[in-house]
Amino acid sequence: MAKNDLGITVKKEDDFTEWFTQLMIKSELADYSVVSGCVVFRPASYELWEKIVRECDDRFKKAGVRNAYFPLFIPESLFVKEEEHIEDFAPLVAWVTHGGKSKLNEKLAVRPTSEAIMYDSYAKWIRSWRDLPLRLNQWNNVVRWEFKHPVPFFRTREFLWNEGHSAFATEKEAMQEREEILAIYDEVCRDYMALPGKLGRKTEKEKFAGAVFSEKIHYYLQNGKVIEGPAFHYDGTNFAEAYDIKFKDKKGKDSLVYQNTYAITTRMLGTMLAMHSDNNGLVIPPKLAINKVVIIPILFDKTKDKVLKEANKLKEQLKEYDVILDDREDISTGRKFNEWELKGIPLRIEIGPKDIDNKSVVIAKRNDSSKKTIKLTDVNKQIPKLLEKMQKEMFDKVSKLFDENIVEETDFKKMKKLIANKKVVISPVCKNPECEDYIKAETTGAKTLFVDPEKRSVKGKKCIYCGKGADYYVYIGKTY
Repeated sequence: MAKNDLGITVKKEDDFTEWFTQLMIKSELADYSVVSGCVVFRPASYELWEKIVRECDDRFKKAGVRNAYFPLFIPESLFVKEEEHIEDFAPLVAWVTHGGKSKLNEKLAVRPTSEAIMYDSYAKWIRSWRDLPLRLNQWNNVVRWEFKHPVPFFRTREFLWNEGHSAFATEKEAMQEREEILAIYDEVCRDYMALPGKLGRKTEKEKFAGAVFSEKIHYYLQNGKVIEGPAFHYDGTNFAEAYDIKFKDKKGKDSLVYQNTYAITTRMLGTMLAMHSDNNGLVIPPKLAINKVVIIPILFDKTKDKVLKEANKLKEQLKEYDVILDDREDISTGRKFNEWELKGIPLRIEIGPKDIDNKSVVIAKRNDSSKKTIKLTDVNKQIPKLLEKMQKEMFDKVSKLFDENIVEETDFKKMKKLIANKKVVISPVCKNPECEDYIKAETTGAKTLFVDPEKRSVKGKKCIYCGKGADYYVYIGKTY
């Protein structure tokens, strides 16, 4: 496989965005469409997303969350009910103004998020404490129009996600769900995607519009930028007040519901693949990979039949791993190696005439290219061990990455230099949103990621920008 053919022509460390874009296109995970900013999820990437959906959805259902589906279109009169919500989303909304050749009496927003359309129904359905809790989830698509420079899975006008919307009689119940949902997201990301992250609460400026507080799990990429992952928002009674979602409690008193929203998006596909992949192509965690093994028979005219017979026996023997047998005869062995390396199949089994004579095969691990000769009689035992080892190695490799790139600093000039050197900085900051705006401007894009969860005292500490009394320590860094 020539570099100018299927291979990646730039290095991850030299031009991250170009490397990642080539990786997604050339590995056949995604493609651009004729609609500006919208990409095609090819089967290889959509199958990965389906597995993430399945793992999350199974856990949601066990927790008592039920799936539903609400309309894609939201009337403007519903959308504008929550002022903070509409103000934040207004620049991102795509509007439908005509049906065929007729102008609509009321324009319709194409779903950027579903609070407005769902809570109109919640207000009708919830009448008594007996109707609570109401815990519904949607797996759907959303459209957010305003952005620059589309990148597959990271920045696209349309993306896929889940959006959970819950209503409870008490704040205590809402907070109990917080623990449950965040644990589900963290488990799926850690165990299946080999992605350890840091949970942090957003500042007032960075929280979800309409929420009381927002929390996200954050991941640090090797290019020095932080990815915001699964999100949980505690909305209190803000949307209940706007959409009049009330119930009669056990004493007959009218009360507002307490609400949560939460989501994981296809952005996590980009995060996982960007974190683990290398200059040769994709590296997919074995627990998430659809095809975990590819068998490549080494073919020569005189021994071809014998090798293919043994390779097919091996494929049948390992069928639980959704094995690919690449028995193409018009493609060289080296090109096959490079192609499956590009596509990220976790284990490659090489079998040729000499291997058969020795009653063995050679197995290569994708994450480190290490090879191991294994007796044919031991393959069944060794494959699960190698997959488990690879999964752990991938997790361990990135688990220290975030911590190794965090620096604490109280001097603004030094903080700017650290940000320029791809670090995440913990600094004292006040709650004035203008300070956050100035920090972003002065650092060419770094923002307050989340409040330090250690909740250390800032008594006597000054805001790193304005010099007034600090309200908390925050993580500051650039995001992707």
